[in-house]
Amino acid sequence: MLGSRAMVLHLVSRWSARFFWASAGWRRTYAQGASFRLKWLGHSLGINGPLACRGYSSVSGSSEVMLTSERYPVQRLPFSTVSEEDLAAFECIIPGRVITDPEQLQACNVDWLRTVRGCSKVLLRPQTSEEVSQILRYCYKRNLAVNPQGGNTGMVGGSVPVFDEVILSTALMNQVISFHDISGILVCQAGCVLEELSRYVQERNFIMPLDLGAKGSCHIGGNVATNAGGLRFLRYGSLRGTVLGLEVVLADGTILNCLTSLRKDNTGYDLKQLFIGSEGTLGIITAVSILCPPRPKAVNVAFLGCPGFTEVLKTFSTCKGMLGEILSAFEFMDSECMQLVGQHLHLTSPVQESPFYVLVETSGSSAEHDAEKLTSVLEHVLNSGLVSDGTMASDQRKVQTLWALRERITEALSRDGYVFKYDISLPVERLYDLVMDVRNRLGPCAKHVVGYGHLGDGNLHLNVTAEAFSQDLLGALEPYVYAWTAEQRGSVSAEHGLGFKKKNVLGYSKPPVAVDLMQQLKALLDPKGILNPYKTLPAQA
Repeated sequence: MLGSRAMVLHLVSRWSARFFWASAGWRRTYAQGASFRLKWLGHSLGINGPLACRGYSSVSGSSEVMLTSERYPVQRLPFSTVSEEDLAAFECIIPGRVITDPEQLQACNVDWLRTVRGCSKVLLRPQTSEEVSQILRYCYKRNLAVNPQGGNTGMVGGSVPVFDEVILSTALMNQVISFHDISGILVCQAGCVLEELSRYVQERNFIMPLDLGAKGSCHIGGNVATNAGGLRFLRYGSLRGTVLGLEVVLADGTILNCLTSLRKDNTGYDLKQLFIGSEGTLGIITAVSILCPPRPKAVNVAFLGCPGFTEVLKTFSTCKGMLGEILSAFEFMDSECMQLVGQHLHLTSPVQESPFYVLVETSGSSAEHDAEKLTSVLEHVLNSGLVSDGTMASDQRKVQTLWALRERITEALSRDGYVFKYDISLPVERLYDLVMDVRNRLGPCAKHVVGYGHLGDGNLHLNVTAEAFSQDLLGALEPYVYAWTAEQRGSVSAEHGLGFKKKNVLGYSKPPVAVDLMQQLKALLDPKGILNPYKTLPAQA
């Protein structure tokens, strides 16, 4: 933390006692219209260590999750069923890594949100691309459906079986193949956990270009397969730009090796783009080449309270204009989100109660330069009434503590009951209008209607909680939410993908010609339809 005596004196003088930057242990506090006040930013937020802050916890429950085939109107396609002969063949390909124990299969059949459940009887754990190839070659000949699975942290039911598909896990494909310490290009297997990759590259003074609340469990292959967005999108952009190459195994077992480490390659079609965001329906990603940015030398986080969403938008515009290249994240959450993380996770707001909260992160190469820019921004937004209260941290543990308030909202929601989740892209000026409209539409039928997300990307996470799944509540939400989004020319899936739950609403964001072309690509690359069936694309008549 920046806490030299000279820095303290300089900042206190400049801020006229409104801003205080002290030595380790004390946080910087901003309060509009007040003399300075000190608050201890301890570690009393109910977490155990920094990784718990940034972790992603599934919520276990005692009641069994209803089978997807019973909850949703879906019919099993005419795939073969796994026989004893099939199990023997798999055992020959991957000896000792064919799992049929029902207890071990239970977790792999249920999504972490506990909303969908398949009934697969076998889990395969290959270690190499060649083993994946042999498995798919066999399944293709036998017409056995295959469900690729990484960390199983998806939000739309894309990573678990719908019926009895063979589960192919990439968990043992977790090796770093190479890392170039000048270019920052990482090549690794698809089953590497994002958090472990982050540690690996940080030790070499680089960072991963994406960061997710699920980083402790999600796999890089699954991130790419879903084109995950996350918390660094504002600064480093989409995986479509940072992924340089892929190795993919096609449905018939063919290995497509496009694992280039070149930043520029303009030869023919860019085939890797077909598989980024395809959710395992066109091929199984087995290795990834990705460009990692240099690790910032200085990271600051400000957590602010805003009196309204208009002030949130103006604060964002101010941050973009005044922080420029060092602005790396701008997240927002409403007061109901803060209420839920307090109620279910016992996290405490570091600022006074407000209708909205924003988290601003800067990342740069000069601590003093970045601090000067951020303090100037905070002085401006306080004086203009855009922000009513705030706190700031540069110490790593305190940064993680502030991030936990935003990243653990999903966990808090899952503890509140059944969650209807919507991941929407909208023009930023209309972002919160949808939340208010849904809140008014549902009234007391819902426990909570909350809005939060990546304001810098125009990405809203609209979540509705209820005591239990309700068909009536679902009917009030859908297709209303999708039609509302389509009217604003938004996207019904900003970063979570379509999976099983959202596949039939693709038409709200894509024209019929585009959907037809996607169906043709699926038929070309997977003519038997064995790869992650019932997902991503609407069922054909």
